[in-house]
Order: sequence, then structure tokens, then C-alpha cells
Amino acid sequence: MAGKLHDFEEVVKHDQKGDCWLIISGKVYDVTAFLEEHPGGDEVLINASGKDATDDFEDVGHSDDAREKMKEFYIGEIDKSTLPVKQSYTPPTVSSTANLDSGDSSKILLYIVPLLILTVAFLLRFYSKKE
Repeated sequence: MAGKLHDFEEVVKHDQKGDCWLIISGKVYDVTAFLEEHPGGDEVLINASGKDATDDFEDVGHSDDAREKMKEFYIGEIDKSTLPVKQSYTPPTVSSTANLDSGDSSKILLYIVPLLILTVAFLLRFYSKKE
């Protein structure tokens, strides 16, 4: 079932209603003829074009029948060396001294603020009893 090897750059050009290709599990599918029949609507497929749609496809939980139907639209394989590198999210780093300073000051505030409130309440009560 080997087909033509497609570059990612070539596949992403097919991202419209009249010409729609998908990449799913390393395979390329021309789903243009299926857009009108797709139970989820054509927008779902069009939005999944121009990228690796494997996660989108798997997240929906397609049936065995749907997976069998895909074979009709198979046109080849994706050249994996042309796929863009997936970017993983890395949170910004902050210097360890900044973390200590901000952490220490917030811990101190947890004690100081309630103590200040108690002190003010005590002083108000003390002075109001004297009068």
C-alpha cells in the first residue's frame, strides 16, 4: 500500500474546500471528495489541513468503519524529514535568587498582615474601653 512520498510543503498547499489533503499517522489523504459527506462537516477537515492532523483524528475516536473508509482517500506517505519540528512549551525561567526573594517576602506577608490587623483591633478595643 505504498504510495507517492509527499513533502510537507506540498501537502499544506491543499487546504481549501476544493482541494483538501490531510496528514494522519504519516499517511496523506486527499479528502476533497469526502468533504460534503463528513459527519462532522467540511470545516472540521479543512481546519485539520495544513498540519499533522493525527492528534485531531485520534482525539475524536473514529470508528473502525471510518478508518476503513480512509483507505479510499489514501494518496501516499508524508516525507517525515519535511515535517516541522513540534515545539513543546517551556515556561520562562527566573533566576533562583528572584524566586527566593519573592517567595520569602510573600511568606513574611502571610504573618505580618494578620499580626497588623490583630494589633490594630487590640489597640482600638483597648482605647475604646478607656473612654
